[in-house]
This record gives sequence, C-alpha cells and structure tokens, in this order.
Amino acid sequence: MQKALTLADSTVGKKALLAVSGLVLFGFVLGHMVGNLQVFLGPEVFNGYAATLKGNLPLLWGTRIVLSVSVVTHIVMAVQLMGRSSKARPVGYRKKDNAVTSYAAITMKLSGPLLFFYIAFHIAHFTAPGLALGNYEHSTTDVYANFVSAFTIPWVTALYVIAQLLLGLHLYHGAWSLFQTLGLSHPRYDGKKRLVAQVFALLIMAGNVAMPIAVLVGVIPPAG
Repeated sequence: MQKALTLADSTVGKKALLAVSGLVLFGFVLGHMVGNLQVFLGPEVFNGYAATLKGNLPLLWGTRIVLSVSVVTHIVMAVQLMGRSSKARPVGYRKKDNAVTSYAAITMKLSGPLLFFYIAFHIAHFTAPGLALGNYEHSTTDVYANFVSAFTIPWVTALYVIAQLLLGLHLYHGAWSLFQTLGLSHPRYDGKKRLVAQVFALLIMAGNVAMPIAVLVGVIPPAG
C-alpha cells in the first residue's frame, strides 16, 4: 500500500495513472461507438442491443464503476500534473514555438474540461434522467426513437458534432502521449506511432459524427 501511495505521489506515477486511466477510457469510447453504430441496422437491432445491456446488471454496473474510477483518476491526475508543471515554470516562455507542438496538444487543456461537460450532458440526455430536447417524449424502452428524435434537431446534431471534433483532438494527443508515458518512444518509430494515433482518433470521430448526421439527412429513418 505504501508503495502504491508513493507511486501516485510522484510525477512518474501520476503520468502512469493518467495513461492507464486513459487507456480504459479509449477502450470504452471504441466499444461505445461500435455498439451505437448498430443504429444503422434499424430499431429492432438497436433496441435489442440496448435492452441486452440494461438486462445485464453485473456488466452494466461493473462498467459504470470502472468508468467512474477511471474518469475521476484521469481528471485528478491531469489537474495535478498541470499544477506541477505551472509551479515548475511560474514565468511563461519569452517566446513560444508552436511549430513542434501540435494543435491538439495546445488545445488539450481546453478540450478536457469541455469534454467533461459534454459527457455530463450526454448522460443526462440519453441515460439519467433522459431528456426530450424537442417536440417528442423521451422513452425508457425505445432507445432508437430517442436517438432519431434527438438528432433530427439541427442544434443538437451540431452540438454533438462539435463535441466529437474535440474528442478526436483529445484522443489523438492522448494516444500519442500514451506511447511516450509507457516508454514506447524512439525516433525511428515516431512516424508510425503518430499515424496510429491519428487513425484511431479519426476512426472514432468519423464513426460518432456519421450517426447524428445520418439521422439529420434522413439516412437513418424514424421507427415505423
């Protein structure tokens, strides 16, 4: 226990916890997207998928607990590391060179808090309590109808698309940083690692953006 506390108190330990919690969240984001893509298969398949998840309470609550711990750990470690970085250099750089630092890295501090509020909104919108953001009633059983009804509203679709763009930037820089934290850094392979990070981020972003836009333009039709 003492060793664990010492690890969590060190900068290296905090970076490791940030990386591990981020890896858990990467896995969830990918699985969540794959599950939601079933909306393209129609209401019966999508509602069946949702009912299966809700019916498996150990899986549902186990996932929620792991995610909650991972989110809290990720946020706390990120805030503490930023605090240490600020204390280490209380005076800003006289001249900042952003040619090497990517745009994703520059916006990391902004995208993190915005994504936190987006996640809270997303949970309130579709899960608890479940909100009808337009002229429809939220259903506790017809998840497909909730999905389609919500994304036929242009501002809701726009909000989700913007959030996914921020998520893509966050995932790209997060995946790249993960390689560095885990010691998988070598100039010979940096190009390949950057490509892997880019492909992963673009895959998640494209999949999540495709669904609300497909509803808005009518590719995914209302039930019935």
